[in-house]
Amino acid sequence: MRMWFVFRFCCPAAQSNSNPEWEEKVLEYFRGQLKEKESLSWVPSLNDVPLHYLKPNSLVKFRCLVQDMFDPEFYMGVYETVDPSTKTNVLRCGKYKDVTECGVDLNSRNTVTAERQTFYCVPIPGESPWAKEISFLSAARVVPSTSYVPSRQKRSYEEDDDDMDTQPQKQRESHTAQIGGFLTPKPHGNGDSKRQETEAPSSQTTAPSDCSSHLDLNFPLPGERGPACLVKVYEGLDSFKLNDTLEIYGILSVNPVLTVLGEEKDPSSLLLNPSESMESPEEQRAHDPPASLVPRLHMLYARPLQHNNPLLPSAPTEDQSAFVSSFLVEMASVRAELLAYLTHVLLGDGLAAEYLLLHLISNVYTRRDVLPLGKFTLNLSGCPLNSYTERLYQIIQQLVPCSYRLSMSLHTMNSMRLVPKKDYVANRLVSGALQLARNTSLFLDETQLEQGQLDSSGVRNITALGNLISWQKVDYDFSYHQMEFPCNINVLVTSEGRSLLPSDCQVPLQPHVTPPNMEEYLTTIHMAQFTSQMNKFRVYLSLARTLDYSISDEVTKAVEDDFVDMRKDDPQSVTAEDLHRMLVVARLLSLSLGQTTLSRDGWMRAKHIDMLRRSRTEQQKSLNGNEP
Repeated sequence: MRMWFVFRFCCPAAQSNSNPEWEEKVLEYFRGQLKEKESLSWVPSLNDVPLHYLKPNSLVKFRCLVQDMFDPEFYMGVYETVDPSTKTNVLRCGKYKDVTECGVDLNSRNTVTAERQTFYCVPIPGESPWAKEISFLSAARVVPSTSYVPSRQKRSYEEDDDDMDTQPQKQRESHTAQIGGFLTPKPHGNGDSKRQETEAPSSQTTAPSDCSSHLDLNFPLPGERGPACLVKVYEGLDSFKLNDTLEIYGILSVNPVLTVLGEEKDPSSLLLNPSESMESPEEQRAHDPPASLVPRLHMLYARPLQHNNPLLPSAPTEDQSAFVSSFLVEMASVRAELLAYLTHVLLGDGLAAEYLLLHLISNVYTRRDVLPLGKFTLNLSGCPLNSYTERLYQIIQQLVPCSYRLSMSLHTMNSMRLVPKKDYVANRLVSGALQLARNTSLFLDETQLEQGQLDSSGVRNITALGNLISWQKVDYDFSYHQMEFPCNINVLVTSEGRSLLPSDCQVPLQPHVTPPNMEEYLTTIHMAQFTSQMNKFRVYLSLARTLDYSISDEVTKAVEDDFVDMRKDDPQSVTAEDLHRMLVVARLLSLSLGQTTLSRDGWMRAKHIDMLRRSRTEQQKSLNGNEP
């Protein structure tokens, strides 16, 4: 790795103390090089490359979510060692390392103690198989390291080299499986005797985790796979927050000294971190897991991710501006094609397809006091039972880069942990299913809810979902108090009747076709779409969320006049809440066409489809007189 050798050659300048500004110069060099487009192709990713293929102390990247932030820790930034042969003192650099070298002179006056913070980072929860696949195909190819062979690796190097030819196909097969024309996460049967150590448990319950019996990688969603990392952060601590999605570039550390899980630590190790003597065994296990399972990554540079769609430029650059400008020309035509596709998926219901499209591009763009502006939670009621909602989710999963389907069965609501909770014994934040990255599509399948009684845990989960929908926030459980964390999650609720959860908009589904075999019908529709066409839909949905939007004073005045006219005959017919919803719909309609300002025609179109929706809702209420 070219940049790794640069890093190695810069350290001696620090050791001789001849260039005290070496650290800033090294970081400037790294940041400059990593902003180049070529860095995407030659820096290997922990998301795509098995850990045993990577050389320790090499430069890698990791696409992740900050799941927890540990307390700051002290380390030896500069220290002296005594050469056993010459008995001379040598100044060493302790930055970007986990373990000091042998022969530390503890009485040296040149020792400099520094501070760093550790983030516990996990792969972005609910990342769609297609997004992983495209990221993998564009990732740097890596030959297995010949200088580092974990003890669990029994094969010869020749076998590993041969295996590199089939590595992409094997990894793709491990990520996804083709089931009925849909790409879905590969199932894990109960008969799996050798579960991967980097796989989350198949379910999350409200029972407290037992760190002493097994290593819990603390993934927010059940069934997730991938590496977790302890990221050591040296600069810019105030610029990071819990639940940030980042692409981190740093130095990989898998020092075997760190794999002390389940063993009593040598008292001499306390010299490296005296605070360990105050840690409970549970905290030691949670904060110092084996490096072979949870590698350490010493951050050099981190890039915030506004989205994780690999088909779009991920940072605001000239290339991104050119990309956006070129795609805006196609927005209207791609929208028409996507609307036709969703209409077929929703059994010929064009109005429901229109609202589903608007929902998929909705986004909280700002907050006014406690009110999140831009959210658009959709309740699609009247959904057919059996497997329709599950297949509908799989189709949406193929369109968005991040998603999760929560089956709202009575058992799930009573047993699953949705809200993250602080574990004071292990001193960590135990994840929950609502600890999600921004712009994740959360699919709540209420058709699975059967008769029965919710227990206290189920009531808390329903309350948490209601708060998420209404206020776009999740109140994390810190036992003695609740801590509010804002979020930006697209929530789609499918139900048989009107949902018991709040929503910004309810659209009763009115099928125009009744296929004899629902699964075969939806599979045929999906398989008829070419990959290039699906990629256009994926780019369209992600790009529409990023566009700016404004309303001119002239259109604002026209909207106000319209609102007054609508209330003249019957003040109760249109409320302020209705006006807010129509403004949200008008904004989304404009963005869906690639228009960044609201026109008079756009406002009239929003009024028209809202009138159609309200008419349908009233008709449905009259048919189901027992509905509120």
